[in-house]
Amino acid sequence: MNHFGLIGKNIAYSFSEKYFSEKFKAENIQNSVYETFDLNEISDIEKLIQNRKPNGFNVTIPYKEQIIPYLDELSDDAVEIGAVNCVKIQNGIKKGFNTDVYGFEESLKPLLEASHQNALVLGTGGAAKAVCFVLKKLNISFQQVSRNGIFTYLDLNREEIEKHPIIINCTPVGTFPNVENAPEIPYEFLTEKHLLYDLIYNPEKTKFLQFGEKKGAKIKNGYEMLVLQAEKSWEIWNQPL
Repeated sequence: MNHFGLIGKNIAYSFSEKYFSEKFKAENIQNSVYETFDLNEISDIEKLIQNRKPNGFNVTIPYKEQIIPYLDELSDDAVEIGAVNCVKIQNGIKKGFNTDVYGFEESLKPLLEASHQNALVLGTGGAAKAVCFVLKKLNISFQQVSRNGIFTYLDLNREEIEKHPIIINCTPVGTFPNVENAPEIPYEFLTEKHLLYDLIYNPEKTKFLQFGEKKGAKIKNGYEMLVLQAEKSWEIWNQPL
């Protein structure tokens, strides 16, 4: 039996277990199981690997960066990004990959227009690192926004919103059950020229996206990105290192 799973913290809501269980059933994959592992501390991963002997696992908030010291190898992309969301274990070797990059890039590209040259990236965590990697690859200039960074939410005025037609939420703000919350940006300056992308998928339409939609902006949630990164993870787990 091949064991796979998802590690994170407070992840009972997770998409991954349901997705892979349905995938295994639909594709008649009989020798694999996918579980959710809620870890209080990242150091618990050592005991998990020893006891459950997984063939691979996905990584979500808040461990995409913290997992790295527990791995033996990293893919080139994961090294550059500094965050891992997919781990393959083969012959005792734990190798980290970043499939968020593939998922985000492939789901973003169909939405891009000629005017989409500048982006605001809300957040600085592991998911934001993957997003910034993709924006660099696509030659889209970006500014990261955080509460305590060089560029904060207080710096977002009409000029900045107009200058950045792409706004990507990489924070957990607005995730179920806190569905009334939204990143603190001046939504009144949004227009139909804007593209708002929220990595959150539950709820399907966050307040962030609702506010954008009211202003005529193009909106996209994180569901397709999750599906694409999950399929890329499955591909990695089934290939030799």
